Amino acid sequence: MAKNNRLTEVSKKVGAALGKANREAHIKARKVSEASKMAKEELKDISKRVEALKKQLEKTAKRLKSALG
Repeated sequence: MAKNNRLTEVSKKVGAALGKANREAHIKARKVSEASKMAKEELKDISKRVEALKKQLEKTAKRLKSALG
């Protein structure tokens, strides 16, 4: 019976360690997911700004051509 109790105690410790590692992995995965969502939104915003600047540059180039020509 003594060996059985030891085995039970060791298995409890192993199970607890695995549960803790699994929990920490889920927390880190959630943080990475949130960070990727934020990065995606920032990239979308930057893309919109680039498009606006592109249009502005086209308008300016058009005005410059008409002023010079």
